[in-house]
Amino acid sequence: MLHWFPRDDGAGEPRLGLAVPKANGTAVVRNRLKRQLRETWRRVLPQVHPGRDYVLTARPGLVEGVEQHGTEWLAERVAEVLQKAAA
Repeated sequence: MLHWFPRDDGAGEPRLGLAVPKANGTAVVRNRLKRQLRETWRRVLPQVHPGRDYVLTARPGLVEGVEQHGTEWLAERVAEVLQKAAA
């Protein structure tokens, strides 16, 4: 799930906040997912609208999806939610 908000300080580089609830697993699992999400964010950053703050919330089951399908699958999911936010 992705929420976005216009930035109060103008059109700076987009910022990302991550919310990975405990339902996603242990602290080790959640931290690994956060690292993967940050790396994915860096890869899709050129496609992201500037001047906004984004909060990406990981739903339960995302960890299993990444384990089964890999980080490319995760990048596709992030790109999907970014496209929906742009619409």
